[in-house]
Amino acid sequence: MISKLGFTKLSISEFEQWIANLKVAKTILYIQQHHTWNPSYISFKNDNHFELQLAMKNYHVNNNGWMDIGQHFTSFPDGSILTGRSLEQTPACIFGFNANAICIENLGNFDLGKDTMTAAHKETIVRMTAALCKKFNIPVNSQKIVYHHWFNLSTGERNNGTKNNKTCPGTNFFGGNKVADCEKNFLPLVAGVLGSAVPSNKVPILKYVYVTADRLNIREDADPQSNKVKDRDAATLGAILRVYKIKNGWYKISSSENHWVNASYTKGVERYIINTDVLNVRSGPGTNYPKVGSLSKNQDVFVIEEKNSWFKVSSDNKWVKKEFLTKTT
Repeated sequence: MISKLGFTKLSISEFEQWIANLKVAKTILYIQQHHTWNPSYISFKNDNHFELQLAMKNYHVNNNGWMDIGQHFTSFPDGSILTGRSLEQTPACIFGFNANAICIENLGNFDLGKDTMTAAHKETIVRMTAALCKKFNIPVNSQKIVYHHWFNLSTGERNNGTKNNKTCPGTNFFGGNKVADCEKNFLPLVAGVLGSAVPSNKVPILKYVYVTADRLNIREDADPQSNKVKDRDAATLGAILRVYKIKNGWYKISSSENHWVNASYTKGVERYIINTDVLNVRSGPGTNYPKVGSLSKNQDVFVIEEKNSWFKVSSDNKWVKKEFLTKTT
């Protein structure tokens, strides 16, 4: 494990141990698979991982105007992995589908006739995905593990690659970029690494809340004088947290550790799923407001506010019609 230029490089074995022990406050529900397209394999020189990652960060920040590199992780042809954006931050990778997701960029161009993925790279992508599924209790299916190709670039609607879509993660990514290709060629490999169903969290979640402060410190006890937890980042504005215990106006947000946040800097939310094929997202609570995107059937959302039979499902003012959502746990 080597750190340089603000990133950490890990082997897949190191990553599996590291992610298992990492403390993450934010609720994670999805894993996104991408390819970088450029840089591709020809740019990789076996020892320039950090330089390539920094170049991507500089492009994302200086050209796109993002706060950081878009992805959480980048995998490389030699099987190594570099960290990117903090897991406490929402990625900038799939328009309309970034909330509660982890973004993986796999370095290379995996369209037909372009880069041929190395065996080491294949192994890392599969094992990394399995490790993330295990860590965050993510089911191995095409609702939770998604390809960028399945989403309309303009609306964020999931259309499974039928209109206005990138080829990402490549038309030859594990045999293809369609849903059927993923289900036939990629997901069985991930499930095979796990060996059995992803274990469910046995500690009941009392409620979900979202963070209303820019940064919310996580402390070792339900007390403002308690020490900050040292091995995890602060929660950030808009992050959805799981609450396992309530004490004196504080929320315990870890099922296994005494990690607490001040409840006054959060707001309760309810978890729902979309029950219609495509659901328009608008900038306010009514059809007179402009359409700003769309959501797809079975997609999870957290409802922040209700007004006139409309639900606000994002801190950046996105609203959907209440009747097309079903409450879940």
